[in-house]
Amino acid sequence: MTRTLITGGLVVTAADELHADVLIEHGRVVALAAPGSQRWTADRVIDASRKYVIPGGVDAHTHMELPFGGTFASDTFETGTRAAAWGGTTTIVDFAVQSKGESLRAGLNAWLEKADGTCAIDYAFHMIMSDVNEATLKEMPGLVEQGVTSFKLFMAYPGVFYSDDGQILRAMQVAGDTGGLIMMHAENGIAIDVLVEQALARGETGPRHHGEVRKALLEAEATHRAIQLARVAGAPLYVVHVSAQEAVAELAAARDMGLPVFGETCPQYLFLSTDNLAEPDFEGAKYVCSTPLRPKEHQAALWRGLRTNDLQVVSTDHCPFCFTGQKDLGRGDFSKIPNGLPGVENRMDLLHQAVVDGHLSRRRWIEIACATPARMFGLYPRKGTIAPGADADVVIYDPHATQTLSARTHHMNVDYSAYEGRTVTGRVETVLSRGEVVIDRRSYTGRAGHGTFVPRSTCQYLG
Repeated sequence: MTRTLITGGLVVTAADELHADVLIEHGRVVALAAPGSQRWTADRVIDASRKYVIPGGVDAHTHMELPFGGTFASDTFETGTRAAAWGGTTTIVDFAVQSKGESLRAGLNAWLEKADGTCAIDYAFHMIMSDVNEATLKEMPGLVEQGVTSFKLFMAYPGVFYSDDGQILRAMQVAGDTGGLIMMHAENGIAIDVLVEQALARGETGPRHHGEVRKALLEAEATHRAIQLARVAGAPLYVVHVSAQEAVAELAAARDMGLPVFGETCPQYLFLSTDNLAEPDFEGAKYVCSTPLRPKEHQAALWRGLRTNDLQVVSTDHCPFCFTGQKDLGRGDFSKIPNGLPGVENRMDLLHQAVVDGHLSRRRWIEIACATPARMFGLYPRKGTIAPGADADVVIYDPHATQTLSARTHHMNVDYSAYEGRTVTGRVETVLSRGEVVIDRRSYTGRAGHGTFVPRSTCQYLG
């Protein structure tokens, strides 16, 4: 089918809300018009009456097949992108990993190979730099030219991904010169390792202690330090998975000075808390991720940051590990619990629930979930909006349907849901990826290999 017409829906983008018909041809949006004003014919007509017509979600932070702690994230590119489609996300930006001693190019090629021919939706890559040295710094401009325009560094995980301040400064300098964007995992990993060692020595081995040793102040300190290093380098900075109100305050202060500093948070920090980490019978292990879940009182600062644009993006940091056989590697030692939660399927629905609850406007929902991640990572206006020339990544969303989130009904390849039993209002009904229907009225019609690699331009959010 080459021509699709979506009629009768409320088109919601970051910029606008209007009742409009949407015409799609050859995988692109070609026109919008007042309902019934054009006598368009089409091979397929989708009736979106009483529904929203929204851009496909852009999840700018996922980890399919990530190696961590002696195991691998349980979602493959095939299962993870299929689940993303079910949840109304039509583009992911995953992380290629440079292994220590290897080149950036080798890491990128390995991840391109994993994803090739398996993805249900379009994908792009950031580059994790775990070994910053003269040779890898020289590779960065070439990756930017190839459309991998962002580089993730870690102030956490000494001995695995950790970079020291000197390495971070050098990478930021190259990024500043080439238009690359540095993404920072901002936690003081050296100090956290001391606290982990001390907690285990005291016999504090359960999942809740994971949250207690990864202190909010150590997230705030690392965020502050990353901001100052970026200022010295004259480079923009994007801080990933912000969870603590003290870290939000550091970002807000930097932005008040007019600095090009950006932050993302994730649904788990908005909807879950240390209460989950403290669940009995090792159930808390399901919620072990880094940065960790915080006490509930941090949530108000995150919601406020999203409203004031001190936080610009909500991504998932989707990195699932099964409770049985993976999370339970850390029984008796919380430091051995693989870090990460499943969420790629839940993000759009949870954020719509935030609209229902009054935390966000409809347009802000689309801004933080679709438009801004696309702009931040050089995908806009091909992705993240519904406008002539954009890829026809379109979701028909039923704002009236209710659903109960559960591992029994989700499509992620993991044996639990972080939101088990939570009822939300709003549900994806139909999803188009580049004009091809991949979810058709709640049935999967997509295929592995439909998704293609999308090279990205540099950050479009500066200025």
